[in-house]
Amino acid sequence: MPIVDYLVLDEPPRLVAHECMACQARYFDRRNACAACGGTEFTRADVERDATLRSFTIVNVAAEGVPVPYVAAIVDCAGTTVPGLLVNTPPDPVHVRLGMKLRLTTFSIGADASGVDAVNYGFEPAAEGER
Repeated sequence: MPIVDYLVLDEPPRLVAHECMACQARYFDRRNACAACGGTEFTRADVERDATLRSFTIVNVAAEGVPVPYVAAIVDCAGTTVPGLLVNTPPDPVHVRLGMKLRLTTFSIGADASGVDAVNYGFEPAAEGER
């Protein structure tokens, strides 16, 4: 089960944004009106899976039960700004750098009592030669 409604767990997994039909601004939450132009009509738009790291912070203190350190990131997916976690790389400034090429991935954050997995999304370094 995806942790957010804009994560689609097809193969390959993808994010889907609400796109303003007037100005093409994209949002992940439900909107009554576009913050950019005031438009009120939206369509669903797939978000590019390839990304570039634009901003990040290494989190060292979190709520009880949340493993630290981890990297909270802002990435650019072909013009769509997406917040997410940086995964599958050490959370330190040696391995995390602005401009690095990333790719959308998913990971389990645990299962409920009936065994249903909760799935989150994140971004991992793109393999050499990808992109």
